[in-house]
Amino acid sequence: MNKITTEKLAVVALGGNAILRGSEEGTIEQQEKNATDTLENLVYLIKDGYNLVITHGNGPQVGNILMRNDAGEQLYKIAPMPLDICVADSQGGIGYMIERMMRNVLKKHGITKNVITLVTLVEVDQNDPAFNNPSKRIGKIYTKEEADQLANDKGWMFKPTTKVPGAFRRVVPSPAPLDIINKELIETLVRAGNIVIAAGGGGIPVYYDEAGEVRTLDAVIDKDMASSLLAANIKADELYILTDVPFIFKDYGLPTQEKLEFLNYADTVKQLENGTFAEGTMEPKIRACLNFIERGGMKSVITEATKLEDRSYGSKITLEYDN
Repeated sequence: MNKITTEKLAVVALGGNAILRGSEEGTIEQQEKNATDTLENLVYLIKDGYNLVITHGNGPQVGNILMRNDAGEQLYKIAPMPLDICVADSQGGIGYMIERMMRNVLKKHGITKNVITLVTLVEVDQNDPAFNNPSKRIGKIYTKEEADQLANDKGWMFKPTTKVPGAFRRVVPSPAPLDIINKELIETLVRAGNIVIAAGGGGIPVYYDEAGEVRTLDAVIDKDMASSLLAANIKADELYILTDVPFIFKDYGLPTQEKLEFLNYADTVKQLENGTFAEGTMEPKIRACLNFIERGGMKSVITEATKLEDRSYGSKITLEYDN
Protein backbone atom coordinates (compact mmCIF):
# COMPACT_ATOMS: atom_id res chain seq x y z
CA MET A 1 0.00 0.00 0.00
CA ASN A 2 1.22 3.51 -0.85
CA LYS A 3 1.90 5.96 1.97
CA ILE A 4 1.34 9.47 0.60
CA THR A 5 3.66 12.21 1.84
CA THR A 6 1.52 15.31 2.39
CA GLU A 7 2.51 18.93 2.75
CA LYS A 8 -0.45 20.96 1.45
CA LEU A 9 -3.89 21.31 2.99
CA ALA A 10 -7.08 21.77 0.98
CA VAL A 11 -10.77 21.97 1.81
CA VAL A 12 -12.94 20.46 -0.92
CA ALA A 13 -16.62 21.42 -0.92
CA LEU A 14 -18.78 18.91 -2.78
CA GLY A 15 -21.83 20.33 -4.53
CA GLY A 16 -25.27 18.81 -4.10
CA ASN A 17 -25.09 16.92 -7.41
CA ALA A 18 -22.01 15.09 -6.11
CA ILE A 19 -24.38 12.86 -4.12
CA LEU A 20 -27.92 13.21 -5.46
CA ARG A 21 -28.91 14.49 -8.89
CA GLY A 22 -32.17 16.19 -9.71
CA SER A 23 -33.44 13.57 -12.17
CA GLU A 24 -32.88 10.65 -9.77
CA GLU A 25 -35.16 8.98 -7.25
CA GLY A 26 -32.46 9.18 -4.59
CA THR A 27 -31.99 5.48 -3.87
CA ILE A 28 -28.96 4.58 -1.78
CA GLU A 29 -27.47 2.79 -4.80
CA GLN A 30 -27.67 6.00 -6.85
CA GLN A 31 -26.19 8.13 -4.06
CA GLU A 32 -23.34 5.68 -3.42
CA LYS A 33 -22.46 5.58 -7.13
CA ASN A 34 -22.52 9.37 -7.41
CA ALA A 35 -20.37 9.71 -4.30
CA THR A 36 -17.86 7.16 -5.60
CA ASP A 37 -17.65 8.83 -9.01
CA THR A 38 -17.01 12.21 -7.36
CA LEU A 39 -14.47 10.90 -4.84
CA GLU A 40 -12.46 9.20 -7.60
CA ASN A 41 -11.59 12.72 -8.75
CA LEU A 42 -10.03 13.55 -5.37
CA VAL A 43 -7.42 10.81 -5.68
CA TYR A 44 -5.38 13.16 -7.86
CA LEU A 45 -5.16 15.69 -5.01
CA ILE A 46 -4.17 13.02 -2.51
CA LYS A 47 -1.44 11.68 -4.81
CA ASP A 48 -0.28 15.24 -5.40
CA GLY A 49 0.44 15.62 -1.68
CA TYR A 50 -2.69 17.22 -0.25
CA ASN A 51 -4.24 16.58 3.13
CA LEU A 52 -8.00 16.88 2.67
CA VAL A 53 -11.04 18.09 4.52
CA ILE A 54 -14.23 17.25 2.61
CA THR A 55 -17.42 19.24 3.12
CA HIS A 56 -20.73 18.56 1.39
CA GLY A 57 -24.22 19.87 0.74
CA ASN A 58 -27.38 18.30 2.14
CA GLY A 59 -30.22 20.16 0.42
CA PRO A 60 -32.09 17.24 -1.16
CA GLN A 61 -31.41 14.88 1.73
CA VAL A 62 -32.49 17.19 4.56
CA GLY A 63 -35.59 18.01 2.52
CA ASN A 64 -36.39 14.29 2.41
CA ILE A 65 -35.81 13.99 6.16
CA LEU A 66 -38.27 16.83 6.77
CA MET A 67 -40.82 15.08 4.56
CA ARG A 68 -40.35 11.86 6.58
CA ASN A 69 -40.90 14.01 9.68
CA ASP A 70 -44.23 15.18 8.26
CA ALA A 71 -45.30 11.71 7.19
CA GLY A 72 -44.39 10.17 10.54
CA GLU A 73 -46.35 12.79 12.42
CA GLN A 74 -49.44 12.50 10.20
CA LEU A 75 -49.52 8.69 9.85
CA TYR A 76 -48.09 7.42 13.13
CA LYS A 77 -48.18 10.40 15.54
CA ILE A 78 -44.38 10.30 15.83
CA ALA A 79 -43.11 13.51 17.42
CA PRO A 80 -41.37 15.54 14.68
CA MET A 81 -37.76 16.52 15.25
CA PRO A 82 -36.58 20.15 14.92
CA LEU A 83 -34.47 21.34 12.01
CA ASP A 84 -31.15 21.12 13.87
CA ILE A 85 -31.71 17.40 14.50
CA CYS A 86 -32.62 16.91 10.83
CA VAL A 87 -29.40 18.64 9.75
CA ALA A 88 -27.43 16.47 12.20
CA ASP A 89 -29.14 13.36 10.79
CA SER A 90 -28.15 14.36 7.27
CA GLN A 91 -24.57 15.08 8.34
CA GLY A 92 -24.23 11.68 9.91
CA GLY A 93 -25.88 9.77 7.08
CA ILE A 94 -24.16 11.54 4.18
CA GLY A 95 -20.84 11.69 6.02
CA TYR A 96 -20.95 7.97 6.73
CA MET A 97 -21.69 7.26 3.06
CA ILE A 98 -18.85 9.50 1.86
CA GLU A 99 -16.51 7.92 4.42
CA ARG A 100 -17.35 4.38 3.34
CA MET A 101 -17.07 5.18 -0.38
CA MET A 102 -13.80 7.06 0.24
CA ARG A 103 -12.33 4.08 2.06
CA ASN A 104 -13.20 1.87 -0.92
CA VAL A 105 -11.71 4.35 -3.39
CA LEU A 106 -8.48 4.55 -1.37
CA LYS A 107 -8.27 0.76 -1.22
CA LYS A 108 -8.72 0.56 -4.99
CA HIS A 109 -5.78 2.95 -5.49
CA GLY A 110 -3.57 1.34 -2.85
CA ILE A 111 -3.53 4.40 -0.59
CA THR A 112 -3.31 4.05 3.20
CA LYS A 113 -5.25 6.79 4.98
CA ASN A 114 -7.75 6.99 7.80
CA VAL A 115 -11.10 8.67 7.10
CA ILE A 116 -13.32 10.15 9.80
CA THR A 117 -16.69 11.92 9.80
CA LEU A 118 -17.44 14.67 12.32
CA VAL A 119 -20.92 16.00 13.05
CA THR A 120 -20.07 19.70 13.10
CA LEU A 121 -21.61 22.60 15.02
CA VAL A 122 -21.17 26.10 13.57
CA GLU A 123 -21.64 29.25 15.63
CA VAL A 124 -23.94 31.98 14.31
CA ASP A 125 -25.25 35.26 15.73
CA GLN A 126 -28.79 34.83 17.03
CA ASN A 127 -29.34 38.50 16.05
CA ASP A 128 -28.09 38.04 12.47
CA PRO A 129 -30.23 40.17 10.09
CA ALA A 130 -31.05 36.96 8.20
CA PHE A 131 -33.51 36.10 10.98
CA ASN A 132 -35.63 39.07 9.92
CA ASN A 133 -35.83 37.81 6.35
CA PRO A 134 -36.02 33.99 6.10
CA SER A 135 -35.11 33.12 2.53
CA LYS A 136 -33.73 29.57 2.36
CA ARG A 137 -36.36 27.17 0.98
CA ILE A 138 -36.42 23.75 2.59
CA GLY A 139 -38.63 20.68 2.66
CA LYS A 140 -41.57 19.68 0.50
CA ILE A 141 -43.87 21.73 -1.74
CA TYR A 142 -47.30 22.65 -0.32
CA THR A 143 -50.52 24.13 -1.68
CA LYS A 144 -51.49 27.55 -0.37
CA GLU A 145 -54.13 25.97 1.87
CA GLU A 146 -51.61 23.52 3.35
CA ALA A 147 -49.03 26.27 3.83
CA ASP A 148 -51.55 28.53 5.58
CA GLN A 149 -52.57 25.70 7.92
CA LEU A 150 -48.94 24.87 8.81
CA ALA A 151 -48.14 28.54 9.32
CA ASN A 152 -51.03 28.70 11.77
CA ASP A 153 -50.24 25.39 13.52
CA LYS A 154 -46.44 25.53 13.66
CA GLY A 155 -45.55 29.18 13.11
CA TRP A 156 -43.59 28.34 9.95
CA MET A 157 -43.04 30.90 7.21
CA PHE A 158 -43.67 30.15 3.55
CA LYS A 159 -42.76 31.71 0.20
CA PRO A 160 -43.83 30.81 -3.34
CA THR A 161 -41.67 28.34 -5.22
CA THR A 162 -40.79 28.85 -8.87
CA LYS A 163 -40.82 25.10 -9.43
CA VAL A 164 -44.61 24.78 -9.22
CA PRO A 165 -46.85 27.78 -9.97
CA GLY A 166 -49.13 28.62 -7.06
CA ALA A 167 -47.23 26.35 -4.66
CA PHE A 168 -45.24 27.22 -1.53
CA ARG A 169 -42.23 25.98 0.43
CA ARG A 170 -41.14 26.62 3.98
CA VAL A 171 -38.40 29.24 4.35
CA VAL A 172 -35.89 29.53 7.18
CA PRO A 173 -33.11 32.04 7.90
CA SER A 174 -29.59 31.51 6.55
CA PRO A 175 -27.26 33.35 8.97
CA ALA A 176 -23.57 33.89 8.31
CA PRO A 177 -21.20 31.41 9.99
CA LEU A 178 -18.99 32.98 12.67
CA ASP A 179 -16.93 30.09 14.00
CA ILE A 180 -16.46 26.37 13.44
CA ILE A 181 -16.84 24.48 16.72
CA ASN A 182 -14.01 21.93 17.11
CA LYS A 183 -11.91 23.61 14.41
CA GLU A 184 -8.75 22.83 16.40
CA LEU A 185 -9.63 19.14 16.47
CA ILE A 186 -10.37 19.14 12.73
CA GLU A 187 -7.01 20.78 12.01
CA THR A 188 -5.14 18.35 14.26
CA LEU A 189 -6.75 15.35 12.59
CA VAL A 190 -6.20 16.51 9.02
CA ARG A 191 -2.60 17.64 9.58
CA ALA A 192 -1.90 14.18 10.98
CA GLY A 193 -2.76 12.80 7.55
CA ASN A 194 -6.38 11.81 8.09
CA ILE A 195 -9.14 12.66 5.63
CA VAL A 196 -11.80 14.54 7.60
CA ILE A 197 -15.43 14.95 6.52
CA ALA A 198 -16.89 17.96 8.34
CA ALA A 199 -19.35 20.89 8.21
CA GLY A 200 -21.85 18.90 6.16
CA GLY A 201 -24.76 20.99 4.92
CA GLY A 202 -23.05 24.11 6.26
CA GLY A 203 -23.00 22.74 9.80
CA ILE A 204 -25.59 22.79 12.58
CA PRO A 205 -26.26 26.44 13.54
CA VAL A 206 -25.78 27.13 17.24
CA TYR A 207 -25.23 30.11 19.53
CA TYR A 208 -24.18 30.65 23.15
CA ASP A 209 -26.77 32.08 25.54
CA GLU A 210 -26.12 34.41 28.47
CA ALA A 211 -25.10 31.45 30.64
CA GLY A 212 -22.64 30.23 28.01
CA GLU A 213 -24.77 27.21 27.12
CA VAL A 214 -25.04 25.98 23.53
CA ARG A 215 -28.45 26.66 21.99
CA THR A 216 -29.79 26.10 18.51
CA LEU A 217 -32.39 27.67 16.25
CA ASP A 218 -34.31 26.91 13.06
CA ALA A 219 -31.88 27.96 10.35
CA VAL A 220 -29.50 26.60 7.75
CA ILE A 221 -26.03 27.83 6.87
CA ASP A 222 -24.71 28.17 3.34
CA LYS A 223 -22.41 25.22 2.72
CA ASP A 224 -19.82 27.17 0.72
CA MET A 225 -19.60 29.99 3.27
CA ALA A 226 -19.11 27.46 6.07
CA SER A 227 -16.47 25.64 4.00
CA SER A 228 -14.67 28.94 3.39
CA LEU A 229 -14.65 29.77 7.09
CA LEU A 230 -13.46 26.27 7.99
CA ALA A 231 -10.67 26.50 5.42
CA ALA A 232 -9.52 29.81 6.91
CA ASN A 233 -9.84 28.54 10.50
CA ILE A 234 -7.58 25.55 9.88
CA LYS A 235 -5.15 27.61 7.77
CA ALA A 236 -5.73 25.62 4.58
CA ASP A 237 -3.68 26.56 1.54
CA GLU A 238 -6.49 26.08 -0.98
CA LEU A 239 -10.29 25.91 -1.18
CA TYR A 240 -11.98 23.92 -3.94
CA ILE A 241 -15.69 24.43 -4.61
CA LEU A 242 -16.94 21.70 -6.91
CA THR A 243 -20.03 22.50 -8.93
CA ASP A 244 -21.62 21.50 -12.24
CA VAL A 245 -19.62 23.84 -14.51
CA PRO A 246 -15.86 23.77 -15.21
CA PHE A 247 -15.36 27.57 -15.01
CA ILE A 248 -16.83 30.83 -13.74
CA PHE A 249 -18.43 32.65 -16.66
CA LYS A 250 -19.07 36.34 -17.05
CA ASP A 251 -22.64 36.95 -18.29
CA TYR A 252 -23.42 33.23 -18.16
CA GLY A 253 -25.95 32.14 -20.79
CA LEU A 254 -25.88 35.46 -22.65
CA PRO A 255 -24.33 36.22 -26.06
CA THR A 256 -21.60 38.12 -24.16
CA GLN A 257 -20.66 35.03 -22.11
CA GLU A 258 -16.94 34.90 -21.33
CA LYS A 259 -14.86 32.32 -19.49
CA LEU A 260 -12.92 33.71 -16.52
CA GLU A 261 -9.99 31.43 -15.77
CA PHE A 262 -7.90 33.68 -13.53
CA LEU A 263 -9.09 36.44 -11.19
CA ASN A 264 -7.39 38.39 -8.46
CA TYR A 265 -9.23 39.61 -5.38
CA ALA A 266 -9.76 43.21 -6.55
CA ASP A 267 -11.06 42.27 -10.00
CA THR A 268 -13.41 39.66 -8.54
CA VAL A 269 -14.92 42.27 -6.20
CA LYS A 270 -15.43 44.61 -9.19
CA GLN A 271 -17.16 41.85 -11.16
CA LEU A 272 -19.50 41.19 -8.22
CA GLU A 273 -20.33 44.88 -7.88
CA ASN A 274 -21.11 45.03 -11.62
CA GLY A 275 -23.59 42.16 -11.32
CA THR A 276 -21.54 39.91 -13.59
CA PHE A 277 -22.45 36.67 -11.81
CA ALA A 278 -25.80 34.94 -11.33
CA GLU A 279 -27.14 36.05 -7.95
CA GLY A 280 -28.56 32.77 -6.69
CA THR A 281 -26.06 30.30 -8.12
CA MET A 282 -22.48 31.39 -8.73
CA GLU A 283 -22.40 34.60 -6.69
CA PRO A 284 -22.49 32.90 -3.24
CA LYS A 285 -19.67 30.55 -4.26
CA ILE A 286 -17.54 33.48 -5.41
CA ARG A 287 -18.18 35.36 -2.17
CA ALA A 288 -17.09 32.25 -0.26
CA CYS A 289 -13.87 32.16 -2.30
CA LEU A 290 -13.21 35.86 -1.61
CA ASN A 291 -13.78 35.37 2.13
CA PHE A 292 -11.17 32.61 2.15
CA ILE A 293 -8.61 34.75 0.31
CA GLU A 294 -9.39 37.71 2.56
CA ARG A 295 -8.62 35.57 5.61
CA GLY A 296 -5.24 34.48 4.30
CA GLY A 297 -5.97 31.61 1.91
CA MET A 298 -3.60 31.23 -1.04
CA LYS A 299 -6.02 30.10 -3.76
CA SER A 300 -9.67 29.31 -4.34
CA VAL A 301 -10.80 27.17 -7.28
CA ILE A 302 -14.30 26.74 -8.68
CA THR A 303 -14.64 23.87 -11.13
CA GLU A 304 -16.40 20.64 -12.00
CA ALA A 305 -15.18 17.54 -10.15
CA THR A 306 -14.10 15.57 -13.24
CA LYS A 307 -11.82 18.44 -14.31
CA LEU A 308 -9.69 18.56 -11.14
CA GLU A 309 -6.75 16.66 -12.55
CA ASP A 310 -6.48 18.89 -15.65
CA ARG A 311 -4.96 22.18 -14.50
CA SER A 312 -6.24 23.91 -17.65
CA TYR A 313 -9.75 23.75 -16.15
CA GLY A 314 -11.16 25.65 -13.20
CA SER A 315 -11.42 29.34 -12.33
CA LYS A 316 -8.71 30.35 -9.87
CA ILE A 317 -9.08 33.28 -7.49
CA THR A 318 -5.93 34.55 -5.73
CA LEU A 319 -5.03 37.74 -3.85
CA GLU A 320 -2.84 38.93 -6.74
CA TYR A 321 -2.22 37.67 -10.26
CA ASP A 322 0.76 35.34 -10.65
CA ASN A 323 3.60 36.78 -12.69
